[in-house]
Amino acid sequence: MGHTGLEPVTSCVSYKRASQLRQWPERAGYHAHAMHDPTLSEFQQFIRDRYQQTDQARGPARTFLWFSEEIGELAEALARRERGDGDQANLREEFADVLAWLTTLANITGVDLAQAIHDKYVIDGGPEGTK
Repeated sequence: MGHTGLEPVTSCVSYKRASQLRQWPERAGYHAHAMHDPTLSEFQQFIRDRYQQTDQARGPARTFLWFSEEIGELAEALARRERGDGDQANLREEFADVLAWLTTLANITGVDLAQAIHDKYVIDGGPEGTK
């Protein structure tokens, strides 16, 4: 049986998903050069086109567990970087994984990320204070 998206969370599945993301553009009719520097909306649509059926079946709660695992992997990559033994390529991959899973959560809960960012951070100069 193929990957359903309902399997237990494991690192190897995350690597598989990252590999699928790298291969998907050509199969979906996207051209690699068109996806070289996608807007946030284009990336969200790209993730939706590729994963929506499995992601919707998994649901927000289980998807959040996957997202949390990716945050943990990003934390590990950042910690290795701070110790001086980090791998920049791995760090980039972990950032990409976190963004992909965050985008997945937005897709299955009906949130347009570009609009949410615009509404929260652009309109009226964004929230007061410093970050």
